[in-house]
Amino acid sequence: MLRIDHIKLSPGTPEEDLRRQAAKILQIPEKHISSLRIVRRSVDARQGVSLIYSVQVAVENEGKVLRRIKGSRVTQVVRQRYHPPGPVNTPELPPVVVGAGPAGLFCALILAQAGVRPILLERGQSVEQRQEDVENFWRTGVLNPCSNVQFGEGGAGAFSDGKLNTGTRDLCHRWILGKLVEFGVPESILIDAHPHAGTDKLHIALKNLRRELLRLGTDIRFGHQMMDVSVRDGALAGLTVSGPEGDYFLPARQAVLALGHSARDTAEMLYGHGIPMEAKPFAVGVRIEHHQRDIDMAQYGTYAGHPCLPVSSYKLSCHLEDGRSVFSFCVCPGGQVVAAASEAGRVVTNGMSYYARSGENINGGLLVNVTPADFPAGPLGGIAFQRQLEAAAFALGGGGFSAPAQRVEDFLAGRPSTGPGKVLPTYRPGVVWTDLRRCLPGFVVDALAQALPILGRRVRGFDSPDAVLTAVESRSSSPVRILRDEDRQSPAARGLYPCGEGAGFAGGILSAAADGIHTAEALLSSLGAAGL
Repeated sequence: MLRIDHIKLSPGTPEEDLRRQAAKILQIPEKHISSLRIVRRSVDARQGVSLIYSVQVAVENEGKVLRRIKGSRVTQVVRQRYHPPGPVNTPELPPVVVGAGPAGLFCALILAQAGVRPILLERGQSVEQRQEDVENFWRTGVLNPCSNVQFGEGGAGAFSDGKLNTGTRDLCHRWILGKLVEFGVPESILIDAHPHAGTDKLHIALKNLRRELLRLGTDIRFGHQMMDVSVRDGALAGLTVSGPEGDYFLPARQAVLALGHSARDTAEMLYGHGIPMEAKPFAVGVRIEHHQRDIDMAQYGTYAGHPCLPVSSYKLSCHLEDGRSVFSFCVCPGGQVVAAASEAGRVVTNGMSYYARSGENINGGLLVNVTPADFPAGPLGGIAFQRQLEAAAFALGGGGFSAPAQRVEDFLAGRPSTGPGKVLPTYRPGVVWTDLRRCLPGFVVDALAQALPILGRRVRGFDSPDAVLTAVESRSSSPVRILRDEDRQSPAARGLYPCGEGAGFAGGILSAAADGIHTAEALLSSLGAAGL
C-alpha cells in the first residue's frame, strides 16, 4: 500500500478525479490502481482555495513503482495499530474511576475490556438528564451546580464544538477515533484534518459508550461525588462518596482521578490531604463573535458559501512586545456562546456548535496567557484568580448569570457599549452591554487591545467594529497540575492516579482520552505486578 500526499482539487471537482491524479503522480495507468482510499482531507486557502487530499492506493508491482518515483509525496504505508491490554485477573476490590469526561470514560473502557469491572463515579448526571439541566439553566438562569456544562457524563467537551484534533502524536488516537465512529460519530472524523463531532453527535456517542461499559460490567454511578480520600501508610484505602441516598465509604486500592478542570472543591480537598500539586500556566479572556459569512468571505473569497467547502474557521496568535501572547481557542464555526458556570455567583463563557455548524455566528475564545506570577502564590492560586474574574463578570452582568458584553469598536475606544450592532450575541440567558474593563485585569485588557488590530490584518474583519466580546472565558485549561510519578501514581498516595485535563496532563477531548487510556494501562500493569 502506498500513500500519496498533497493531491489538490478545486472546489466542485469530483473526488473520483483523485484516481486519475494518483495514477499521474505514480506514472502508471489508472487500471493498475486496484483500490484508493482517502485518509486525510483539508482546505488550503492561502493562495486561492483548494481541497488537499492524502490517499492510500494499492497498485501492481508496488516496490517497482516506489523505486521509480522521486520526492516525498509518495511513501510506503507502515501499518501501526494500537492494541489495548488483554484480560487480567479480577482484583479483590474493583478500581474506581472518578469522573466521566473523556479521560475517565476511555480509562474505564480499557479497564472494562480487561475484565476488571471498574466503578465509575460521576458527580453529574447522564447526558440525557444533563441536557435538560443545561437547557433549563440557559433558559432561566437557574444553575444546577452538579449538572451543568462542566459536570456530567462526557465532561466539559460534551457541550463544545467537539474538536478531535491535538498537537500530540499517539498511536491510540486513531483507535479512539475509530471507537467514536463505532459509537455513532460520523466517519468524516477519520479523514478530516480538523475533525469535529459537534455536541449533538457526541451525545449519541456518549449514550452508546455507556451501553458498552455497562455490557462489560462497569458499575456506573451518576450523582455520586468523591468527597474525601483515605490514605494509610502512603497508600489509598478508600473514598468517601456522597450519593443520592447519603454518604458512604467505598473501599478501594486504586482510584483514577479524572476530575476535569473545574472540580475545584476536589482539588482543594486533595491539597488538604497533602497530595502534591503545583500551579501551572493557563489563559483567560473573552469570547469573540462574528457573522460566519464575514469570516467565510475573509478566508475563502469568491468561494465563500461553496457547497463543497466547510464553513471556515481560524487559528490566530500573536506575541506582544511585553511578552504576552494572545491567541484564539476552541473556535466554534456556526456555533453559539454558552453559559458554562459551575458555581453560584460566577459567570463563565464557552463555545459550542453542532455537527452541521449551521448557525449564523462563529465564536472563539480570545485568550491571554497567564502565569503563576500573575496570581496568588501556592498551588491553588490559579483557582482563586479564576474565581475572582468570574465573580467580577457576574457582578457586572447584574446577576442571574447574564454576561457582560461589548462591541469591539467600543472596547478599543475605551467606552461602554449601549447595545449591539450587526452581530447579535448568542449567549443565554442574555448579555448586559457595558465596559469589559470593569471585570478584566488590566494586563488582559491591554493585551487584547493591542492584539485585535494585529489579528484583524491577518483575517480581514476580525477586529470588525460590530464583533461582540463576551466575558469571561476562564476555563480554557486547568490551573493546577496534580503531580504523578513515572508509573502515573501520586508520590504521596500509591493507588491514586491523577489523569487527564483536570490533573494538568491533557488539553482537549482526544488528548484527555489518550491520557485516560495510558493511565488504565499503568493501573493494569500494577495489578499484574501485585499479583492480584
